Amino acid sequence: MSGKGQALAGRGDLPALTGIRGIAAWYVVLYHARISAGAFLPEPVQALLGRGYLAVDLFFMLSGFVLWLNYVDRLRTGGIAAFPGFLARRIARIWPLHIVMLGAAIAFTSLLLALGKPADEPWGQLPLHILLVHNWGFTDRLAWNDPSWSISGEFAAYLLFPLLTAAIDWRRLPAWALILLVTGLAMLLHLVMKAGGGSVLDHDVPHLGIFRALIEFAIGTMLCALWTQWRAGYRRGFLAALLPLGLVAATPGETLAAPLLLATLLFLVALGAGARFDPLASRPIHYLGLISYSTYLVHFLLFRLFKIVFVGTALTPALFGLYLLLTLAASIILFHGVERPAQRALCNIFDRRARRPVSVAIAAE
Repeated sequence: MSGKGQALAGRGDLPALTGIRGIAAWYVVLYHARISAGAFLPEPVQALLGRGYLAVDLFFMLSGFVLWLNYVDRLRTGGIAAFPGFLARRIARIWPLHIVMLGAAIAFTSLLLALGKPADEPWGQLPLHILLVHNWGFTDRLAWNDPSWSISGEFAAYLLFPLLTAAIDWRRLPAWALILLVTGLAMLLHLVMKAGGGSVLDHDVPHLGIFRALIEFAIGTMLCALWTQWRAGYRRGFLAALLPLGLVAATPGETLAAPLLLATLLFLVALGAGARFDPLASRPIHYLGLISYSTYLVHFLLFRLFKIVFVGTALTPALFGLYLLLTLAASIILFHGVERPAQRALCNIFDRRARRPVSVAIAAE
């Protein structure tokens, strides 16, 4: 193994993967704000931002990759006894901030109703949102804090992940088999979307989003297994990662091409991690990745409030910049004031027998 491979072998987190998560989160922010900024954004830019929902597909693959990297050995050696601890840490990672933002959505809706403004949110579905099962096909539309649909899909993947690690170790398969499996899962997702009448990946999210989450999460686990085989001979890996592009070139639709392209992108980023020049691992970009979960969950409600405050006012570049700054500020506050302390506190509760408080690795876990 090369020096680079040895260095990465002992790490449970690749900073570049955290960095790209931050960029993806802001792509989602711009996706949701793009229409209101249409007066001053050129059409090509609007068209590019209009594909921002694909960042969520990258999130799913990233989660599968990072969890396989950090937990496959722990779960396989710990057996059934390791499952509760894993799930507890995952709940500590995603649930507290989700509940805070759900509470904010309830307060926001209550305020609108008190002011006599329309607020059509399904109160009867709140238990589903609290339990993070609201996007498992039980509802017909997104509600409350819309981006949380993907957190519901992530939660389903977390529940199934220990079973996956117990059933098979992807690292025992040859590289060619892993590449075929990744391609096969991408085709399966394409068929699922096609059967649901969708030509784009964000079609009918309430019913098809769960399949999107689980399939792409599984792809991420396979990519990590492939990375563990090829990280030392990364030049060969770079070449092999380009192989799916031939299939993409022959693919007419987004529902197959996009997952393959995103899988290739993620694999290339992982292979390049630790390079002498790695902008995704720079401090500013890495920090955006650390706070990306807060960014993702706060931006949608914040934009709804922002539009109400400035109702009747054309969204100028200055106001658009103000919204982005407010989103960044809110992300920082929520990360340091809610997300990280709550995660640490819950992890300590779940690990009372530890000699010292649990060290919370936000990016890795």
